Amino acid sequence: MLYRKMPKNGDELSILGFGCMRLPMKEDGSIDEERATRQVRYAIDHGVNYVDTAWPYHMEQSEPFLGRALADGYREKVKLATKLPSWLIMSREDMDKYLNAQLEKLKTDHIDYYLIHALVGDLWDYIEKLGIADFLDKARADGRIINAGFSFHGSGDEFKRIVDAYDWDFCQIQYNFLDEKNQAGTEGLEYAASKGLGVIIMEPLRGGYLANPVPPAVQEIWDEASTKRTAAEWALFWVWNHPEVTVVLSGMNEDAHIEENLAVADKSYPDSLTEAELQLVKKVERKYRELMKAGCTGCRYCMPCPEGVNIPLCFETYNTLYMSGNADETKFMYAARLGGVLSGGEAEFASLCVQCGKCLEKCPQHLDIPMILESVVEELEGPDLEGRLAMAREIFKQI
Repeated sequence: MLYRKMPKNGDELSILGFGCMRLPMKEDGSIDEERATRQVRYAIDHGVNYVDTAWPYHMEQSEPFLGRALADGYREKVKLATKLPSWLIMSREDMDKYLNAQLEKLKTDHIDYYLIHALVGDLWDYIEKLGIADFLDKARADGRIINAGFSFHGSGDEFKRIVDAYDWDFCQIQYNFLDEKNQAGTEGLEYAASKGLGVIIMEPLRGGYLANPVPPAVQEIWDEASTKRTAAEWALFWVWNHPEVTVVLSGMNEDAHIEENLAVADKSYPDSLTEAELQLVKKVERKYRELMKAGCTGCRYCMPCPEGVNIPLCFETYNTLYMSGNADETKFMYAARLGGVLSGGEAEFASLCVQCGKCLEKCPQHLDIPMILESVVEELEGPDLEGRLAMAREIFKQI
């Protein structure tokens, strides 16, 4: 296992972190606790020292599971990360209520790396007014949290504004070779690092979609490489190639995935990919763009939509549907993210489009945005949308 130093505190963190959002499950939908515990402990025994969870994961069962899995001395071997469910916060008092509940669930007296979960600009503005800075200051001072950070799913401009709004220790962003210009992107990664923040990476494989199954046209490109790697290895190598990256999270629910990721994490140094290898990854990226139903780069020039449609997120989810082949999970996340459940805001569904055409003149990719949005409605909304919305509200409900 290789380790990288957290800039502000000097912690030596494993470059591979264990994400507890996609743990192995039983047929009844509950966590397969025996198997998941074995996997978490195996990863720790082989050098992983950063473990990440959150309030809503596995219908609020990930944190209690992890509290049990980290017994028998394993809690002392890791830096533990969890997140304040920002969309559920209604008052300054709620912040302490959730943190204290999480400490109890996780059977610990402190959280090493505490994040404000799933921030976008409007949500940050809301919780900032409620006193999030005061909460973080006091929780750090009394030792309930050691390091303060945030995870992010908004635009690049919003990201920089949040980075500058508080004395953060670290942040967590979605980043992979398809997301260089999406959300925080490469510009955000470099900006956060320039401000002294450690950067934790989520979705290095886009939820596994860059690794399995690999489209044949993409595999043909990977096969051109003189050094043979799996698609997952290429994607992870590419992220770790960036010296600004501190930890890469992986939701490892298969034993084979754990073994593969541990092996890669033993040899992924920054700036180690050759120019030829970087060009190969770029070629793969272009092929994925060709295969995507919407050739959106996430530049957000089309925004804001006068009707409130989140065009980039609609297209990102639509592409995910075809890249993953997992219709149930993609449709659920469409409802949760576009329905305002996670952001606490208004719905941003594709069906809000009135085909005014204002986005057409702004798109540098010259996409027929209204036409693609019609396809999004057809494939991701439908009569089951209200049921998925209700399920999302139940999963992300308040305590």
